[in-house]
Amino acid sequence: MGVVINCDMGEGFGLYRCGDDEGIMPHIHIANVACGFHASDPVVMRRTVRLAAEHGVAVGAHPSFPDLQGFGRREMVMGRDELSACLLYQIGALKAFLDVAGLPLNHIKPHGALYGAATRHEHVAHAIADAAETYGVPVLGMAGTLHETVYRERGLPFMAEYYVDLDYDASGKLIITREHDAKDPAEAARRAVRVMTEGKATAIDGSDVPMRCDCVCVHSDTPGAVELARAVNEALRPYFA
Repeated sequence: MGVVINCDMGEGFGLYRCGDDEGIMPHIHIANVACGFHASDPVVMRRTVRLAAEHGVAVGAHPSFPDLQGFGRREMVMGRDELSACLLYQIGALKAFLDVAGLPLNHIKPHGALYGAATRHEHVAHAIADAAETYGVPVLGMAGTLHETVYRERGLPFMAEYYVDLDYDASGKLIITREHDAKDPAEAARRAVRVMTEGKATAIDGSDVPMRCDCVCVHSDTPGAVELARAVNEALRPYFA
C-alpha cells in the first residue's frame, strides 16, 4: 500500500488569504477544499478547484461546523439530522464547481472540531457517513477511532491519516489546536517516513504510539507550509501510491 499527501486548503475568504495554495499545490496529490462554513467563499472555491485542475491534483470536500468566526475549530452541539444536512449543503456547493471544471469529487474530509468530534461521538460520525453515502467516495479520518469503525460499518471507503504538523498525545489522540505552530521540515519528513516504515509516530512526550496511514496531511495555514510539504514530498516519494 502506498501513501498520498493531502492538504487542507482554499481557506481564504473575500480579500483575506490563508496559506500559499499556489506554492503547496505542486507537492500534494489531493486537496481538501473548504466549503464555506469555516472558510472560503464561492470565488475562492472556484479558484482553488481551477488551481488543482492545473496541477492534476484531485479535490475533495472539507466541510465543517458552521463556525466561520472560529475557523471551524470550536465544537458545536448539533443533532445528526441537522448536521448531515449542513454537510450535504457544503459538499454540494463544492461539487458544483467540480462539475464546471469537469472533475469528480474525490473524497470527503471533515474539518477541525467536526473531525475531532467524530472520533468521540457516534451521532457525529454517522451524520458524516449519512452525507458521504450520497457520493460514495472515501472519507478521510484517523485509524482506530470511530472514524474507521463507523465509516467501514456503513460500507464507506476509508483512508487513514497521519498529520505532519500536529502533535499526538501518549494515547495516540490527535491534538487539534486553534492555531498551528511551525514544524521543522526535516524532522517532520523523518517522522513521516518512520510512520511508513515502522508504523510508529512520536507523541508529544517523546513516547512511541502505533500509527497507520494511507495519506499524510499538511495544513496550508501552518507557518512554512510550502517548505514542509516539499520536504515531506521528497522524503515519501519511495512510498507513493
